[in-house]
Amino acid sequence: MQRRRFVSLACQTAIVGAWPAWALQASAQEGTTPGLTDQAIHIASSVPLTGSLVGFGQAVQKGAGAAFAEINAQGGIYGRQIRLHLVDDGYDPERSVANIKNILQERKALALLSCVGTPNNTAITPLIEAAGIPHVAPITGAASLRKAQQSVFHVRAGYSEEVISLVQRLVGMGLKGIAVVYLDNGYGRELQGVAAAELQRLEATPAAELALEVKGDNANAVLQALKQARPSAVLLLTAGTSSLSMIQGIKQQLPGVLMAGLSSTIQGLKLDAAASGMAVTTIVPDPNRGKNGVVRNYQAAMQAQGEQEFSQGSLEAYINAHVLAYGLRLAGKEPTPARVRAALSSIRNFDLGGFVVSYGATPPFVGSRFIELGIIGRNGRFVG
Repeated sequence: MQRRRFVSLACQTAIVGAWPAWALQASAQEGTTPGLTDQAIHIASSVPLTGSLVGFGQAVQKGAGAAFAEINAQGGIYGRQIRLHLVDDGYDPERSVANIKNILQERKALALLSCVGTPNNTAITPLIEAAGIPHVAPITGAASLRKAQQSVFHVRAGYSEEVISLVQRLVGMGLKGIAVVYLDNGYGRELQGVAAAELQRLEATPAAELALEVKGDNANAVLQALKQARPSAVLLLTAGTSSLSMIQGIKQQLPGVLMAGLSSTIQGLKLDAAASGMAVTTIVPDPNRGKNGVVRNYQAAMQAQGEQEFSQGSLEAYINAHVLAYGLRLAGKEPTPARVRAALSSIRNFDLGGFVVSYGATPPFVGSRFIELGIIGRNGRFVG
């Protein structure tokens, strides 16, 4: 009853694993634009291609890869092909810093796209701001990263808005004793603070507030604490494979308890019947329903690369890639980091087909406020 009430590698012409020698030599020359040659525009991203958040990196790989392959097939940007270079960081902020330092020092990229993770972006954003390299659509919705940065252009709606929407819905349903499980890092602790503040504002007392280790090593202890707390609902402010262990554990050990989570809670996961009835937010349209032009275009681009599975994460990456490409076009035939930043900041009401991105004249630059509430169906898919 509570649930009813809640209502592979992408195309090789777009993604490459290493910078070719000619591109590095061209970019390393003094006075040249980093990441730009006569033939190509090089874009870089530090993402987890291994570890507990590997699904996030794979989503960027597939979704952005499909978008750039689509754009390249149409002639690229003023005749230049877009090349996306993904560098693995395993969701380790120190590795993210090392990756970005190398990209900047070797002048390998004109811009960055969708580097993944709140703690990772917290670590690399000072480097990005100091260098002035545009970073489009970091995969994080943390409010702490949406300040006065001049070089960071967010696309997705913020985590705080997602958390507040969920808490308001759960409390509005009359549920008592909502437990909060949060990832024990900067991402999770920030969201736990948002949830606690909203619960307090609504005069609701949490049944429990429990920290889950990033790799989920203490999942059994968290489940035991939940059983003792006997909540009516569990709000999961988690991400990666640890989310999956919690979803499966709650389904088995606390049957009948409503689960709720953010878009990031379930991103990159292969969900099944264990997640059925879970209440979630999403920050992009339903990737499996072609009612919007952006979704139809995304599905066609994915299928052109041999991908038959659609997900919120790869749709988000597809959208992000098109926002960056639009900024590159606006920057003109000879883009520089400064010109790309200026072009991106000028974007107003860019409609991709039912998903609009619009930046203000001054930072923080946040392009979308799209949030939708729904549930996970029996097949593991989002149902609006």
